[in-house]
Amino acid sequence: MVRRSLHPFRRRVARQAVRSHAAARSILVVCHGNICRSPFAAARLRAWHAAADVRSAGFLAPGRPVPPTALTASLRFGTDLSTHRSAILTPSLVLWADLILVMDPPQARHVYERFGRAARDLVVLGDLDPETADARAILDPIDQRAEVFVKCYARIERCVREVVKALQAARSERAA
Repeated sequence: MVRRSLHPFRRRVARQAVRSHAAARSILVVCHGNICRSPFAAARLRAWHAAADVRSAGFLAPGRPVPPTALTASLRFGTDLSTHRSAILTPSLVLWADLILVMDPPQARHVYERFGRAARDLVVLGDLDPETADARAILDPIDQRAEVFVKCYARIERCVREVVKALQAARSERAA
């Protein structure tokens, strides 16, 4: 209950954090393994926000393909992840990004502590969900049924739309 009541506040803070990066030319999306959530979020961002270079990475071994269930679910959203291979999060990649989107608060803390990235450049993607959520984290659907992937990807899509709206609104204000 407390988490749900904090969501509107966290959403405002997250929107403001994204808006403060209106000039962002490079966006990095991070999840644990970089085979389900972050590649999908990055693909949706690239589709809707061509003004930025968008990449994704994770904390596990590089070169792994998207699992079949994730691939099938992504296709339901018009996104083909068949050519994606996981990338490892590196100091140079963290330094490259103007804005970093993560799937949960521990990932933000890890990027902050391990790579020294400023907290203001890190946003928990789930905080942007226009629907009130029980958790800030966008839960990892790995090894789950197809319905879990679809639900996860629907939430990511809602959140990514909010990122794009916030960036566009901030850029419009700067241009005015």
